Amino acid sequence: MDDGNESQALRTAKVTEPVSDSSGHCDWCSIIMVIFSVLLTIITLPVSIWMCIKIVNEYERAIFFRLGRRVGDGPRGPGLYFILPCIDNFIRVDLRTVSFDIPPQEVLTKDSVTVSVDGVVYYRVMNPSQAVAEVSNFNAATHLLAQTTLRNVLGTKNLAEILSDREEITHSMQSVLDEATDAWGIKVERVDIKKVELPLQMQRAMAAEAEATREARAKVIAAEGEMNASRALKEASLVIAESPSALQLRYLQTLNTIAAENNSTIIFPLPIEMMQSFVKR
Repeated sequence: MDDGNESQALRTAKVTEPVSDSSGHCDWCSIIMVIFSVLLTIITLPVSIWMCIKIVNEYERAIFFRLGRRVGDGPRGPGLYFILPCIDNFIRVDLRTVSFDIPPQEVLTKDSVTVSVDGVVYYRVMNPSQAVAEVSNFNAATHLLAQTTLRNVLGTKNLAEILSDREEITHSMQSVLDEATDAWGIKVERVDIKKVELPLQMQRAMAAEAEATREARAKVIAAEGEMNASRALKEASLVIAESPSALQLRYLQTLNTIAAENNSTIIFPLPIEMMQSFVKR
């Protein structure tokens, strides 16, 4: 067991020894290039000063790189910064909320209906270091991910759910996008569905269905009104039959209404006693 441990230690030492030499060699090269860049800056003053000074705005953060390595523990800004020419580089990251439109996507719903849906996504960069180091182009990656998420989420919904439960769908899309872009340092703030376009034949079928539903509802309401009116007339007839004076009052009220509407009409009222014989029959 001891011989095995010694051989393992020797192999480890052999592997790590060249790495240490290479790292030291790179450090020396870096120091030489930094010195050369400083000398070049001093020699070309004051022209080089305009290339070395960089300004980072309030709504931005900058990630600085020196010979390909990130400088510092995190993003810097806002303010005025000095970089060395030829060896330093920096990338600006906008921290403001960015919005983009999701192009219309042809989606096959759960009940086999093809719809065209578009939307809009609002997001912002929360961790500039991850947005630069973890993904090559976080803006384009978020665009493609939003399109894929829109198709995947709507593919599990029926047409009625897409038309009525938009708020629930947008919350589901936001949670999926936010979870996927969390490793990129991006926070998805809001997702909205702007428009849902149906095929022309489906629109006609839905319009015919809605029209038939409204006609059936109108017929039911009219039948209920007739039934209520007949009950009211029945009750009124019973009251008039019990009191003969009520019939005469109703007769006079009818004459008053006709005279008010048509002033040129001449009415010859008949005595109420003549009507009693017909009522008894």
